[in-house]
Amino acid sequence: MKVKFGAIVVDGRNKIGGHVMSKNRAGAYMRTKVTPVNPRSIDQQNVRSRLSSISASWDGLTSSQVLAWNAAVSSWSKSDIFGDIKHPSGFNLFQKLNNNMARVGVMTITDPPVKVALSILGTLSIGTVSASAIPLTFSLQTLGSGEKLEILATPPVSTGKSFVKSEYRIIGHSLTLTTGACDAGALYMAKFGSPIDPSKPFFIQARIVSGDTGQAGIPVAAKFNP
Repeated sequence: MKVKFGAIVVDGRNKIGGHVMSKNRAGAYMRTKVTPVNPRSIDQQNVRSRLSSISASWDGLTSSQVLAWNAAVSSWSKSDIFGDIKHPSGFNLFQKLNNNMARVGVMTITDPPVKVALSILGTLSIGTVSASAIPLTFSLQTLGSGEKLEILATPPVSTGKSFVKSEYRIIGHSLTLTTGACDAGALYMAKFGSPIDPSKPFFIQARIVSGDTGQAGIPVAAKFNP
């Protein structure tokens, strides 16, 4: 449980007892804590294998390379849920960037990269969904050099459901973005089975990943409503 104190507690996050505290646009809320299952699926095992492989690569770095990663963390700081600036450790930065790169099929980098300016996807809209097609359209027309498009999606959800953060699954990478459009139908079917049911709603999220630095851009999302 994380708490930010003022004269009285002003904010809270994470778990306490059997509950989880967080907030959304409507304000702070508390929900029942749910313990996730451990299905030991192929995808889950692949993720664990990837993390182990990257950890092994870290162990193989030279002392000067480790120092370089530790010195680079200030350039990769980010705000936490309270808006406070946090710096990753050198190991965490190495793991994060290389995990992103591994997902899009790029080899591990051993030296800390310099940040680059990523393209911005802008907005995402979902066209007419069929049993085999999920047309996606972005404001961005084409990807920049070295950039990969990573697509996440949820399985079909109930009509009124909006809290789907835990249900997103990565379904594919490196789609070609031509004139702002691509089709995620084949990726969706490979992940969740075919054919697609165009009578049920689902969510799609997309982000750019740099194949040169491992940076991940700001995601954009959309809901398909039949």
